[in-house]
Amino acid sequence: MAQLDIFDTPDVPVRLPVTHAPECPPHVHVERIILTRGSRDSPERRAFIRHICGGLPGVPVEERLDTPHNQIDLRVRGAVPLQAAGKRTLVFGVLKNAVRFSQESGNTCPNYWHFSLYGHCPYGCSYCYLAGTQGVWFSPTVKIYVNLPEIIARMDRIANELTRPVSFYHGKLQDPLALDPLTGYSSVLIPFFARHRYARHVQLTKSASVERLLDLEHGGHTILSWSLNPPAIARRFESTVPSVEMRLRAMEQCAAAGYPVRAVVMPIVPVDDWPDVYAAFLRHLVERVPLQRLTLGGICSYTHALHLTRQRLGDDNVVSRHLAPGSSGDDGRARYEPGLRVRIYNHLIDAARAVRPDLPVALCLEERGVWRQVHAHRPLGPCNCIL
Repeated sequence: MAQLDIFDTPDVPVRLPVTHAPECPPHVHVERIILTRGSRDSPERRAFIRHICGGLPGVPVEERLDTPHNQIDLRVRGAVPLQAAGKRTLVFGVLKNAVRFSQESGNTCPNYWHFSLYGHCPYGCSYCYLAGTQGVWFSPTVKIYVNLPEIIARMDRIANELTRPVSFYHGKLQDPLALDPLTGYSSVLIPFFARHRYARHVQLTKSASVERLLDLEHGGHTILSWSLNPPAIARRFESTVPSVEMRLRAMEQCAAAGYPVRAVVMPIVPVDDWPDVYAAFLRHLVERVPLQRLTLGGICSYTHALHLTRQRLGDDNVVSRHLAPGSSGDDGRARYEPGLRVRIYNHLIDAARAVRPDLPVALCLEERGVWRQVHAHRPLGPCNCIL
């Protein structure tokens, strides 16, 4: 059991949650459960896993206790079938380096602390960048890390050493809310940040499962952000994901409960009528939800992720045909050609600020040249992932 020094209160215990009623979330489909190395190493972890499995009755459980969580061979061949099988496989494991500082270079990302209570995402977006990352490509299962107390203790130490407010971002390598009805992790995580003098929490999700969050004391220390696209784009490219309307209602509920709420419209997909489709959606979003910040971004993916996109959508798809020719950018990510990105950002910022002229707008993982061109005429604010 981890002992934390929260707000000068020593010896505050953090435990895995086992008092909630676990439920399989909507839009999540689990066909098998695998227990990997370290997942059953203590009575607390074993009790937690039993509790969670109670919310998935009839799902077979397999033990591979000598295998790390990221080396599960699903015995499926072909990139697309492997990814599909991985999203139906729930793995319990331990992630020792769950709290890290990002090391982006070659773009305008400010870098930040981020953490992982989950690995990968159970949703199915055809443009998914996570599917092409090194930790997911060969073993694309959905993971729950059971060393929650140790992860929280690590964030506590980092924040107390920095002695200033610092954000810990959850959503870089997973969807942090998609499995919350099952794990109940938010009931531990949000109160930790609410009590902490320095540690703050920023998370990005496509989930609409916010019921547990609404009654938690958060103190404004948890910032909730949603990944969104216009409904017509979501229906076309985001399968097994809560609808845009469900997400908008969740945002309204959380804003009413006092949470700071942000939106990330990314990846913007340049369909033929994108100026009208996206401008109308942004006007509706900004009118409806009291956003603290809006972030925009296009495709910025690595080779493996784009390979999957082509397999799912065909070689001549609306994403691939707009990628800049030649090599990837300085950070190794492929993007739309710069002129298109500038036009998209200028148009959408104007649409949003026509409703709220003071709205802070940021660009995600953008190259410096494009950022400067936009910022010169439409001042940009800080990114979604930081305070």
